[in-house]
This record gives sequence, C-alpha cells and structure tokens, in this order.
Amino acid sequence: MDTAGFAALVMTNSRHSETGFTLIEVMLAMALTAMLLGLLSTGVYIVAEDWNRNSDFLDASLDEALAILQIDRALHGAFPHSFTNEETLSRQIYFVGEDDYLSWVSSVSPQRSAGLTVWEMFWVDDEGVYLSLVPAFSDNPTQRLEDAEPILILPNYEVAFSYLFQDLNETKVWRDEWIGEELLALPLAVYVRFTPFNEIAQRKQELEIVARIKSSEHRSIRPSTVF
Repeated sequence: MDTAGFAALVMTNSRHSETGFTLIEVMLAMALTAMLLGLLSTGVYIVAEDWNRNSDFLDASLDEALAILQIDRALHGAFPHSFTNEETLSRQIYFVGEDDYLSWVSSVSPQRSAGLTVWEMFWVDDEGVYLSLVPAFSDNPTQRLEDAEPILILPNYEVAFSYLFQDLNETKVWRDEWIGEELLALPLAVYVRFTPFNEIAQRKQELEIVARIKSSEHRSIRPSTVF
C-alpha cells in the first residue's frame, strides 16, 4: 500500500470514530431518557387523578341537578288526591307536610308510570335526603309508603319545607306545616331548601325549589275550617 492509500484509510477510520458514541454518552442519554419518562409518567398520573376527582364531582353534580329537577316537576304536578276515611267515611285529601318531611300525590312519575304517584321525601342525620315512590290508588297510601324502600337521592344534605297559605283576607304567609286531611286543600306553593351539613359537602352549595301548585283545591271538597 502506498503512502496516499494509507493516508486515505487513516482518514476514513478517523471519521467513523468521530461519528460514534462513547459508553459515557450512551449512559447519560439513557439516564436523561429515564428521568424524562419518569417526569412524564408522574405528570400523567397527576392529571389522571385530577380528572377522576373532577369527573366524580361532575357526576355527583349532574345527579343532584337531575334529582332537583324531578322534585321540582313533581311538586308542580301535585294533585289534590282524595280518599275515603274508613272510620268517618268522609273524603280527605292526601298531603302531609311538615318542616322536615313531605309526602304528596303527583301526576309526575320518574318511571313514567301510568296513573298518579305518591312521593315521600325526608332526611336522615349524617346520611342525606331520601325519597320513596309508590303508586297512588283510591285509598290512603300511608301503609304502602311504610313498606317501600327509600332511596338516598342527595347524600350529605338536609331538607326543610315551607308551605304558602292564603287566609280569608287574601293574606299570604309561609307556614311550617300543612295537613291535607284538615285543610282539604293543597298549599299555593311549596318552598324546599337543601342544605349541606358536613365537611364532605363543603364544595356543595345550598339548593332551593319554589314550586307553585296549580291544582291546589279539589273540585268537590272545600275546607270546612280555616286555620
């Protein structure tokens, strides 16, 4: 091999050695890649956890909004359902309203069942607001409500009710109780307030319903006593 050929071979080998990576460079590249992958996986985990928390909160908010909407529609559809008292044989209207309990008959059914539906709503300490639904036949539905299994619809909430009453002077006042069997009519409106009661519900807000009842009086039954 002549001198020119030897020089060309040396230059070629030199170029190959310059374009390669040393062991230290390869180890550094692998370490940086591992670190970047670790940071990326941590970020993805944090984002996923945050997404799950927000998704759970959003799902709970949607469930609450749906429950409030159903209750609002059911109160607007309240019906002066009457039944015969087996002891006195008199006609009475079913509507039991207290400051923390309400049961009424409505033309609205969440299952879209035929006929009228009896709604019962109350709250239990450290649990939330419960709802019971039974069909409204021609009798007193109290026993069917006692046998029904209530459903927790608003966890970590308590509920309070008020009822709009109009006296003979056409003065309208809110009262904490309304017994349909005594008044033989429904209130003009029902005010419902849902209030979160523990630390779990700190992110929740107070919810309200003001439902006007159009069918407040029965066609043939009129109050015999004014309270």
